[in-house]
Amino acid sequence: MVRILICYASFSGNTKETAEIIDDIFSTNGHSTLLHRIGSGPAPDPSRFDAMLVGTFTWGKGKTPELVKDFVYEIGYKPPNVYVFGTGDTQFGGDALFCHAAEKLAAFYHSSFEPLKIEQSPRGSQENTVKKWTEGVLNQCLKHLTK
Repeated sequence: MVRILICYASFSGNTKETAEIIDDIFSTNGHSTLLHRIGSGPAPDPSRFDAMLVGTFTWGKGKTPELVKDFVYEIGYKPPNVYVFGTGDTQFGGDALFCHAAEKLAAFYHSSFEPLKIEQSPRGSQENTVKKWTEGVLNQCLKHLTK
């Protein structure tokens, strides 16, 4: 069993929906999860988990929301095994800025897995993308645990 901390920031609800789908996939496969909305209270201790997932939306012109920056600061260190997912909108800034906050967070945490990038809502065909990404993250987590 893998212990997963899933933290997310969401204004429109898209990142929350993505986090809930991810949480459901892990839980359905018998893994322990804690879903934490960034800004809803103190940050959980990532050292109590095998992996931490961080979800963000992209703000303005490719910016990471201050709420997420504050969360990173509150954690105070770079835990191992961090995976990043994000929602965005190519309508504002095109491909160059699409989910740029997720890309920046993945680089900051030296994530070993490409960030998941969702155009607006994860519903419909993108739900399959979330599922495949989550399965890939699970495989990475299991590899780290067997080392």
